[in-house]
Amino acid sequence: MRRTAVLVVGLVAWEVAARLRWLDPLLFPPPTEVAGVLYGLGTSPGFWGHVRTTLLEALGGLGLGVGVGGILGLAAATFEPAAEILEPVMALLNAIPRVILAPLFVIWLGIGLASKVALSFVLVCVVVFFAIYTGIREVDPRLVDRVRTLGGRSVDVVREVYLPSLAAWLVSGLKVAVGFAFTGAVVGEFVAASRGLGYLLSFAQSTYNARLTLALVLLVVGVILALFGLFTGLERYWLRWKPEFRRAPSRLEPSAIPPAPSSPPSVRGAFRGTGRG
Repeated sequence: MRRTAVLVVGLVAWEVAARLRWLDPLLFPPPTEVAGVLYGLGTSPGFWGHVRTTLLEALGGLGLGVGVGGILGLAAATFEPAAEILEPVMALLNAIPRVILAPLFVIWLGIGLASKVALSFVLVCVVVFFAIYTGIREVDPRLVDRVRTLGGRSVDVVREVYLPSLAAWLVSGLKVAVGFAFTGAVVGEFVAASRGLGYLLSFAQSTYNARLTLALVLLVVGVILALFGLFTGLERYWLRWKPEFRRAPSRLEPSAIPPAPSSPPSVRGAFRGTGRG
């Protein structure tokens, strides 16, 4: 409630300052004019083709990044020679700003959809790799030993220990990956494209159209926040067994850092039942 109040007060102050010429309306257009541009975009039939292009590129990169990153993370976590090769490569990719690869992908793959999907893929793949890799490597071996002591089979170890641990890391990683996927698509379009929201942003920047630029930025942020909220809801559902999600789910703050895994309730319950935990 207080956040909404602060946002409304800020928008009203911005509107008044722009109308009274305390702010240059060409550089800082009033929010009502930006809203008008957004409405005009929404009622323009050609605009939705640009939105569809950006969504396809972002979701394509997201899907590829989740698939390949997950496989590589699983291989590195379970096969030590693979970890010796993949971990430093991924750490290097994680350390550099990967959006600088956008011009290179344009040279290699052209200005079409492929270069944007490739950039989104690289951004997402690293995040998912470390989510899977860390989720498996951080599993407490004592939990594995206890499940086996209680007569659990390999299937039980995977279901009761590894999957809950992976879920915590993977869902949190996906929330970050969604933003990266759209960043890759929009940045790639901004560098070179003939369609998409990034292309429109490049056009608005080249014509010094601050109203269109702000409207497009708000639109991209809105789409990312909507997807972020969707994954946050899925996180609360999948991880509802965790105490923090049961006690005060409405007070949870989004975090870019995947949470540390905790033991699943069924295993703890089994230990309480036997008096060992």
